[in-house]
Amino acid sequence: MSFRRGQKIEVYRRSADDMWEEYMDKFIGRHGIITDPDTSINDPEALVEVSLEGIGTYRLPQDCLRILE
Repeated sequence: MSFRRGQKIEVYRRSADDMWEEYMDKFIGRHGIITDPDTSINDPEALVEVSLEGIGTYRLPQDCLRILE
């Protein structure tokens, strides 16, 4: 899946990625916007920067995100 800047997303599940930490469990069910998809890397395993409503901006694994549009 390829993310683009400005896409609306939901953190819909816990990631299987080693970068996932326990505090991130509170992100599940939150919506946000992709702010930096790292398209220059073009790596589906790379983290993407997401601005989550009411929480802030984080770099998250892609397997926990789904597009809402």
